[in-house]
Amino acid sequence: MSLTNNEIERYSRQIILKDIGIIGQKKLKKSKVLIVGLGGLGCPAAEYLSRAGVGTIGLIDNDKVNLSNIHRQSIFTASDIKKYKVDVVKQRIKKVNSHVKIKSFKKKIDDFNIKKIIQSFDIIIDGTDNFSSKFLVNKFSKILKKVFISGAIGRFDGHIFGFDFSKKIKPCLESFYQGIPDDIATCEEDGVIGTVAGIVGNIQANEAIKYILDVGKCLNGKVLIINLLNLEFRLCNLVK
Repeated sequence: MSLTNNEIERYSRQIILKDIGIIGQKKLKKSKVLIVGLGGLGCPAAEYLSRAGVGTIGLIDNDKVNLSNIHRQSIFTASDIKKYKVDVVKQRIKKVNSHVKIKSFKKKIDDFNIKKIIQSFDIIIDGTDNFSSKFLVNKFSKILKKVFISGAIGRFDGHIFGFDFSKKIKPCLESFYQGIPDDIATCEEDGVIGTVAGIVGNIQANEAIKYILDVGKCLNGKVLIINLLNLEFRLCNLVK
């Protein structure tokens, strides 16, 4: 897979990095990343993966933009209210980088469609806001041996999980939550600062890029816990 002169100029500032180069940029172009949920996490992840040159990006969401989304969902503006999120994000990515192929799914992920949707992607980024969806994506990412990068936010706090299920690791999302929790408040109930969404979503995108390039240390079987109020970062191993 070759790069055009336009692409070489577009990505020139990252191509000069020794961990990327032309070979790494070709890996990014060849890669396929699926983003499940286009909210506070999915928006920055989609935008920065497209800017980095990921070749194919999948988008899943069945919601429309509302006014309360805008403070933390970085792609949307007031003019997007009542539009489907997946349509707005697709349009934005195409404006940012016309080289990216977009596969969009205007639907809610469920037991009946998930396997067909995720099987053609290499990496699955979970930006959903409910635990039933998170556990479903975790389950099928494990079955299909995908890289699964999950994020969660609330108040000033964020969690980022990473699992490369192709390497038969034992921990998964259930290792942390021990089943679907019923006592964790949603952002709607407990609130969230918009900046934590951008930071967590961008870390998810950065993890995806490292997995694609096979560089650095990835959150494989680990969780990064952040608290922006006290500026605390903790990296913890997960045990099955």
